[in-house]
Amino acid sequence: MAMYIRQENCISCYACEQECPTGAISHDEEGIFTIDPYVCVECNGFYEEAQCLAICPIEGCIVKLEVATYGCA
Repeated sequence: MAMYIRQENCISCYACEQECPTGAISHDEEGIFTIDPYVCVECNGFYEEAQCLAICPIEGCIVKLEVATYGCA
């Protein structure tokens, strides 16, 4: 599984990008952040919890992709 950034909640604070151990998070020139689901490992093997989720100042902005897709945990 992977983490997902809800664009409607993201404030483009750049906090998550530098915390990602696999480089899965990137942004475009407009400051729109995305997480590559093929690169994101939810920090498994690096940390006990997803670092993007831990550092994000906006609750509900970063969720597991399954929550974003199906609306439940």
